[in-house]
Amino acid sequence: MTVSGPIALSCGEPAGIGPEISVKAWEALRSSCPFFWIGDPRHLPAGTPVREIAAPSEAASVCAGHFPVLPLVFGGGTVKGTADPANATGVIQSIETAVKLVQSGEASAVCTAPIHKKALIDGAGFAYQGHTEFLAALAGRKRVVMMLASEQLRVVPATIHIALCDVPRALTPEILRETVEITVAGLQDQFGINAPRIAVAGLNPHAGEGGAMGSEELDWITPLVQQMQSEGLNITGPHPADTMFHAAARARYDAAVCMYHDQALIPIKTLDFDRGVNVTLGLPFIRTSPDHGTAFDIAGTGQANPTSLIEALKLAQSMAASP
Repeated sequence: MTVSGPIALSCGEPAGIGPEISVKAWEALRSSCPFFWIGDPRHLPAGTPVREIAAPSEAASVCAGHFPVLPLVFGGGTVKGTADPANATGVIQSIETAVKLVQSGEASAVCTAPIHKKALIDGAGFAYQGHTEFLAALAGRKRVVMMLASEQLRVVPATIHIALCDVPRALTPEILRETVEITVAGLQDQFGINAPRIAVAGLNPHAGEGGAMGSEELDWITPLVQQMQSEGLNITGPHPADTMFHAAARARYDAAVCMYHDQALIPIKTLDFDRGVNVTLGLPFIRTSPDHGTAFDIAGTGQANPTSLIEALKLAQSMAASP
């Protein structure tokens, strides 16, 4: 799905670390990975060599020496570490603008800096759980999935932000099948992997150990995996989660589909905490983001590490160039 153009980077929460890591990412990448920032220039660190642009097509010629900004006017100022709900409408507009530009072909991908949901609710009645759900709504997609990706591992949780006690009820054959199918399509279309290898984790310890530690594997997970194998998918499992993530095991698959949030995120954050990237699969465009939040406690101090955002921008560029 080779697409051209610069990457559209939404500003995220102005009071968080988003503005400063955006500038640090530009300093590290410049012309090697052209992108432009969508937001209010007043929220950027003092001394940033801003160049306001009128269209994404100007970004590539600007980014070698200046930080390209597609400007928006926000309603509030910035006190680092304290979100101002008056900025909520602007933050939402930044995301919407990024999506419109990638849908029109003016941008190659969307990368999103971290948002603060409460500020968006308080200031604009934001009705979504987060970025992912909002982007799905903007794209008209009923279901998308979250992938965390690094050079060492790709993981996809079938259920995400729910209590652990609710996972067995929320996890159904339909949800798991849909998660696997969206993952396979994303690996093919956006990562250029023609025949993706998928490893499915078990729900229970030791993948149920023959029913001694839970019956879901015997009742429906194994039959579903076998059914998808018969349909031609390169899929294995259910595997005991405690033996899926060492180096030799990781070499046998392109992505691991896990059953719940921590089962997926603990291994990737342990292996590659700073370089993990959040990728949304199932959208009709590329979307990446750093795998961290607004970090209000260090915002404005210069301590924020831009590595995850740098990796998110680089991965978006690689995905856009994928055949």
